[in-house]
Amino acid sequence: MAADPLSRTLSALADPTRRAILASLQSGATSVKSLALPFEMSAPAVSKHLRVLERAGLITRGREAQWRPCRLEATPLRAVAEWIGDYQRFWEQTPDRPDAYLARVPTAPKGSPRRTR
Repeated sequence: MAADPLSRTLSALADPTRRAILASLQSGATSVKSLALPFEMSAPAVSKHLRVLERAGLITRGREAQWRPCRLEATPLRAVAEWIGDYQRFWEQTPDRPDAYLARVPTAPKGSPRRTR
């Protein structure tokens, strides 16, 4: 069963290794070998993560002579941001937000003694 694009993107983002790979690609295209350096895993394991990211449309892999660069494709992230944005009003209207609480708490005028319990 084929998943919709948003589900594929969210599934790819669910793994911390894949999120770290995407973070590395923010600075520009890089090789698979360079992407694998920070992780204690085999090259085939890194390649599996890259395939998941590629299927989700989050990266592209190219071929330039001996170099096989990976590049970030941020377009699918826009759909995620829009979907999450639909729920923004819920966390902004939550009564337990610190700024909302502080706005409701009366403050004593400066110079008045503090009350202790």
